[in-house]
Amino acid sequence: MRLLITGGAGFLGSHLCDRFLEEGHDVIAMDNLITGSTNNIAHLAGHERFAFIKHNVSNYLYVDGPLDAVLHFASPASPNDYLEHPIPTLKVGSLGTLNTIGLAKEKGARYLLASTSEVYGDPQVNPQPETYWGHVNPIGPRGVYDEAKRFAEAMTMAYHRYHGVDTRIVRIFNTYGPRMRINDGRVVPNFLAQALREEPLTVYNDGQQTRSFQYVSDLVDGVYSLLLSDEVMPVNIGNPNEMTILEFAQIVKEATGSSSEITFVQPQDQRIKDDPQVRRPDIEKARSVLGWEPSVRLPEGLEKTIPNFKMRLAL
Repeated sequence: MRLLITGGAGFLGSHLCDRFLEEGHDVIAMDNLITGSTNNIAHLAGHERFAFIKHNVSNYLYVDGPLDAVLHFASPASPNDYLEHPIPTLKVGSLGTLNTIGLAKEKGARYLLASTSEVYGDPQVNPQPETYWGHVNPIGPRGVYDEAKRFAEAMTMAYHRYHGVDTRIVRIFNTYGPRMRINDGRVVPNFLAQALREEPLTVYNDGQQTRSFQYVSDLVDGVYSLLLSDEVMPVNIGNPNEMTILEFAQIVKEATGSSSEITFVQPQDQRIKDDPQVRRPDIEKARSVLGWEPSVRLPEGLEKTIPNFKMRLAL
């Protein structure tokens, strides 16, 4: 296949580029580098089946030649990012989705939208199945991301139903691994950087809020399987092994061998307003439809991630 991956210089997008190239496909990565980095794809420079285009997909989009698939992964994806770039976040979920799915329609290509567990908001159902409609504050500071992704899903389904575009939607749960931005504000890079620097691990409130963490290779396997499947409706891809943030902090301390203390803070900014108190995917659909489930355990995934953080922290 010949594919376009938007957000291809980001954390997830760059790992997807690697996987599709390994499978023998031709890959075009597109990114405006607001939150992505060419460092993530520097190892692909000169690859005969890889090309990079610096472009903002919220603007008019043109790609020369045929395309078999368009994977729309462009978007700020952490509270730090979408609070700093609220309008671009809304635009890439709306205009960016319109432009990329319009391109897929023009090329007769399959379209895969990267959605998120954030469409479930601060859920009142746990674990969250794809049938749950969510509990989202549309006017809160996080709404620029949550609602952009919900709109993107609606746009994708409308193009599928009205124009017959061959579409896929993946709802991605917390994913970690090499190439995560160290300062992106999410709990995995926060804790890893703090532990490796022997700084206190800052846990918000009492640390009893929960998350489920999947290693990036599991996510990539799930996306790859979904793209090649016949499933049109959304599919959760995540690890159902739920734990509290406090438990995760202790696991990070052990994995890094850090002597950092765990401190509890009451943040005064808006990063955790409407922060989900629980987060756990129901993955029965992924198991039954894709034959997929995560295989990398958290200690193994952290072992693969920590050297990359050490290198970039110059430790």
